[in-house]
Amino acid sequence: MKLFSKQIDRRIAAYQRELIETHYEEVENMYKQIRGWRHDYRNHIQVMKAYAANGDLHAIQKYLDELETDLSTVDTVIKTGNPMADAILNSKISLAKSRHVPVKADVFIPLALKTSEIDLCVIIGNLFDNAIEASMALPEEKRLIRIYMDMKNTQLYISFTNFTATKKQQKKNGKFQTTKGKGHGFGLVRMDTIIERLDGYINRNSEDGAFTTEILIPQK
Repeated sequence: MKLFSKQIDRRIAAYQRELIETHYEEVENMYKQIRGWRHDYRNHIQVMKAYAANGDLHAIQKYLDELETDLSTVDTVIKTGNPMADAILNSKISLAKSRHVPVKADVFIPLALKTSEIDLCVIIGNLFDNAIEASMALPEEKRLIRIYMDMKNTQLYISFTNFTATKKQQKKNGKFQTTKGKGHGFGLVRMDTIIERLDGYINRNSEDGAFTTEILIPQK
């Protein structure tokens, strides 16, 4: 029994390392895109200077309109005030959009949290990955992920809701089961373990074709 427990612990730890490495890769890709856009905008300035030298105000206006549209994709989607939370959320939102999964986020996080960056990374990353995967089973017009994060007194409140292909998921032994097949589900185990260690609270609910996870994590 002890040997089996150690094997599970090793697999969970390996999963955590893989998850964190994936997050940082996503963030680095996002930063590379931003650096590329910054380089492009230097070229845009040169183009507008050329139009200005020729007195072509119509061309300048048209070019500025195009840049204004493009600029909306350069700015980060979420600015919570917490750098790690911003990095994780923005990288995952970018991933969701690339897979045609709309995200509506209302997030407020204080700069200083008791929760470690690694724990926050695992929790948010798992919630997002599960929500994206469930959304992919739906036609594009029915996909949506809703996120809400804020402080409730001295606790960090996190809520993730996504639509699902099934009307209502069933529990087994009081828990919702992963749909990823044998050998998966360690993300949920790791997330539950972290929340328990932090004296937090987690609730999962499946109702009317939507799946919601709510989490409370004490910060004092």
